[in-house]
Amino acid sequence: MELTAKQERKLMTTKNMVLMAMFGALSGLLMYIQMPVPFAPSFYKLDFCDVPVLIGSFAMGPVAGSVIAALKILISLVLRGTQTAGVGEFSNWVQACSLSIPAALIYQRNKSRKSAMLGIAAGIITMVIIACVTNTYIMLPAYAKAFHMPIDNLIAMGTAVNPHINNLMAFVLLAVAPFNLLKGVLVGLITTLIYKRVSIIIKSA
Repeated sequence: MELTAKQERKLMTTKNMVLMAMFGALSGLLMYIQMPVPFAPSFYKLDFCDVPVLIGSFAMGPVAGSVIAALKILISLVLRGTQTAGVGEFSNWVQACSLSIPAALIYQRNKSRKSAMLGIAAGIITMVIIACVTNTYIMLPAYAKAFHMPIDNLIAMGTAVNPHINNLMAFVLLAVAPFNLLKGVLVGLITTLIYKRVSIIIKSA
C-alpha cells in the first residue's frame, strides 16, 4: 500500500507514532488472553488482540493498522518467542491485516457508523477467504513442516474434535473458516461498541 508524501507526513506524526506504539503494546498483551474453541484443534486459540488493530486502523488508516499488527507480533516474539518457527505469528499478522485493511479503507471514505459496520463486514469476509486460501496452501503445510509431521496428523487433530473433518478441505471449511468468522464477528462487535469512546480520547490527546 503506497503512501503519497502528504499521507506519509500525516501518518508519521509524533502523536500517531505514540498511538501506534500504544495500540501495538496493548494488542501484544491481549495475545496472552486466549481461549480454545470446541470446533477446532487446540492450536487455534481465540483472542481479542485485533481489537486495538482495528481501532487504530479506523483512527489513523489502514497503513497504521498494518504497523500495529506488526508491532504486536514483534512484542509477542520478544516476550515469549515462537513455538511454530514464525508460521503462527505470520498467520496472525495476515489475519489482522486482512480484517483491518478492508474495514479501514471503507470507513475512511465516509466516517459513519454505517460505513464502519460495512467495513467490518467486508473485513470479516476478506479475513475468512484469505484464511481459507492461506491455510490450505501455505499455513497448514508450513505448520506440518515446522513440527516435522505429515499434514495428515494435523487433520487427525481436527478429526478428534469433529469426525466430519477427514481431509484438508474439510479441515479448512469446518475449523479454519468458522474460527476466523467467530473471531472477526467478536472483534468487530467489541470495536463497534467502544470505538466512539476511544476516538474521543484519541482526538483530545
